[in-house]
Amino acid sequence: MKRRFTGILAVLVAATAIAAGCSTSAGTGEDLSEESVVTTVGPDSGTHMNMWSFVELHNTFYGSMVEKWNKENPDRQIQVTFTTYPYADMHNKLIMALQTGQGAPDLCDVEIGQFPNFLQGEIKLYPLNEAMKPYEADLVQSRLNVYSKDGNDYGVPTHVGASVMYYNTEVLEKYGIDYTRIKTWEDYTKAGEELKEASGGTVKLTSVDTGGMDWLTIAMAQYGEDWLSGKDGNVQVKLESVKKMLTMQQGWLSDGIAMISPAGHVDLEEGFQNIIDGNIASFPKALWFMSRFINYMPEMKGKIALAPLPVFEEGQNRSVGIGGTGTVVTAQAADPELAADFIAYAKCSEEGSRQIWEQLGFDVCNTKIWTEEAITKDASNPYISFFKTNPFDVLNEVKDEITTLSITKMTPGINDYFCTTTLNEVLEDKREVDEALQEAQDYLELEQ
Repeated sequence: MKRRFTGILAVLVAATAIAAGCSTSAGTGEDLSEESVVTTVGPDSGTHMNMWSFVELHNTFYGSMVEKWNKENPDRQIQVTFTTYPYADMHNKLIMALQTGQGAPDLCDVEIGQFPNFLQGEIKLYPLNEAMKPYEADLVQSRLNVYSKDGNDYGVPTHVGASVMYYNTEVLEKYGIDYTRIKTWEDYTKAGEELKEASGGTVKLTSVDTGGMDWLTIAMAQYGEDWLSGKDGNVQVKLESVKKMLTMQQGWLSDGIAMISPAGHVDLEEGFQNIIDGNIASFPKALWFMSRFINYMPEMKGKIALAPLPVFEEGQNRSVGIGGTGTVVTAQAADPELAADFIAYAKCSEEGSRQIWEQLGFDVCNTKIWTEEAITKDASNPYISFFKTNPFDVLNEVKDEITTLSITKMTPGINDYFCTTTLNEVLEDKREVDEALQEAQDYLELEQ
């Protein structure tokens, strides 16, 4: 599927919508809306605002925070009309509204892969630095950087999206594999060989995705590389980290210790069933994947442990933020300062972060929450009670190792090409890694 992308922003949005299919829910950790839903929260006497999102649960959360804001700020009352649009429709509408200078909402969620489209040329978003200042000392800085440009913060993050390894301890214990001893990818591979021998090849250590980029994101983060690692600042996909990961995965498939994810991705219905059936013993994913177990795999309760990712070399970072949504205040907002103060409170304050965790199950960006025992040790919480290890214990262990890759205007095109061509060639067709990456490089250079 080789096709040319133009530089027009509206077309980039459409391309990103295609690329989003490489990672279910576009990496937000939520199911996307398929139709428009409108609700209004707050008194008629309050300052009225419009807010758009592509995830209905996000707007439900924001609505609850409007009520909390109004209780705490009687002199700054707000009323917000929330509209939930389908993913591609919302991003297209927002770009067109900002380009034409009319019709934009006061507030809007923007998916992380889309964000570069809104930072090109004249930025028509309101800087959030002042609104974020009361909370920034406690926030994971790498997540703020994703939505920033030239010293200005333009998006309020929803979660860290810290990636971890999910281990099926029931399977591993059955075959005598101790996941706590796995520190490197070499250890991981050895565990896969032991599992193959012990199970007679009936259980694979993991599944690799042909329709998702998480494995490559992890590798790049561990080596400090990204798609713009070229000396000239142009796209570069022939990276050492990418070569190492793809070569390693080819070896796993050849040796029978891994399988290709059903339907190409672990984060799909077929992938969930593969986990339930015990066909794989582990896989890496962001912490927001915990909700997939709650919603789609309840029978796995008490069987799954979370742990830091293996690394290629000791000392490399053991986590990377994957996915995300940054909420913006547009330049067309009637009262941008009020809108900014509200959304910073809703998503970054201790109360807002507590609600994000309790309502959405996300690993929040406010690290104060990570050590608040009333939250982290709450056995009644569905996420804490579901898993064999405490997600906050893992977060605190890798707290200083959570990196974030640069997201650029080329990211959608790179993701799309890899998900439709490169990953299938390398993992399904067993094409030589260097050849496949060179072809991807040649194609993407033409699209810059």
